Amino acid sequence: MGLTEEFVKAQKEISADGYEMSFGEIINLYRDEELVINPNYQRLFRWDIKRQSRFIESILLSIPVPPIFVFQGDDGVWELIDGLQRISTILKFTGYLKDESGQVVEPSVLTKTNFLPSLEGKQWKPSPLYPDDGIGAALQLQIKRARLRVEILRRESDVNIKYEVFQRLNTGGAILEEQEVRNCTGYMLNPEFQDWIISLSENEDFRITTDQTKNALEKQYGVELVLRFLSFRLFQYRSSLDVHEYLDESLRFLASSDNFNYKGEAFVFDQTFSMLNRALGKDAFKKWNGIKFSGKFLMSVYEVVVSGVSKNLETLLTLSEEEQNQFVRAKAKSLWEDRVFQKNSGAGVRGTTRLLNLLPMAKDFFKYEN
Repeated sequence: MGLTEEFVKAQKEISADGYEMSFGEIINLYRDEELVINPNYQRLFRWDIKRQSRFIESILLSIPVPPIFVFQGDDGVWELIDGLQRISTILKFTGYLKDESGQVVEPSVLTKTNFLPSLEGKQWKPSPLYPDDGIGAALQLQIKRARLRVEILRRESDVNIKYEVFQRLNTGGAILEEQEVRNCTGYMLNPEFQDWIISLSENEDFRITTDQTKNALEKQYGVELVLRFLSFRLFQYRSSLDVHEYLDESLRFLASSDNFNYKGEAFVFDQTFSMLNRALGKDAFKKWNGIKFSGKFLMSVYEVVVSGVSKNLETLLTLSEEEQNQFVRAKAKSLWEDRVFQKNSGAGVRGTTRLLNLLPMAKDFFKYEN
């Protein structure tokens, strides 16, 4: 298929429209449940009050606001797929935003900004004790009448377009991390699958062995590590993909599978990390310097160890726990003497090169032989 044919085909797969709306209209649509925000996205609303206040300031000063993107379902209801931070800021300030359980979130109280320092302590409505706390009717109207463009992806579009647009708009931005974007697209694809991999990331053996920081937990890094574990086992890596493209494609493949073995894969995951925790604990994915394990979590070690152990799990489970511990610990140490690992695990090695060379060697490296 040539470029012209590809262009025509892609155009047919996307049905889009767009027009300007006021924030007042957006608020009414949300209030009437004609604009919905997936509850799973709400946990990703994380602008602090300073950024929220700056956005309110921008609206009051008539600074242009970037468009939002919505997906129109079969029932005509719009699902917000890009613009969460901006729309949630308005809804929270005006007192309409609901949390994941459907309860109204406490309205925000603004802080001072560069051009409008008197926004400090201001609310949408005045409090009973302090009538001057409200922004006043005139500024309320200014906000409600301010306009932004709404880009609409209609239900006639290809089913993949919704999360394709979301990824392209958010990937690489400062608002969401790669895995946070992936979490949202996972929920668009298959909420059951996404909930399942998030539940795996809460496994105690997994958390201990991956030794994640508080910041990593907040950014959903553990969920990415679970996805990597499943991808290494179930989705063939291709050298034409960078690491994040590989994870994106793997997520689509796994979440869209009609006969995915949740029970079987959960068993492999649980047993793998239980074994690693017994043998190595928080040292499971750290560097062996010849005397002890030390330093931080290393992705190169994770890739080899979880792939190797999980793909040899059936044999390893026939051993006693003491034999498992001795074998896994010995392999974790000798890994640092392996030439393939040494060549492909350094700081200057690209992720694509690492995956291409380390994943194939992992199974044989952890093969148990009497």
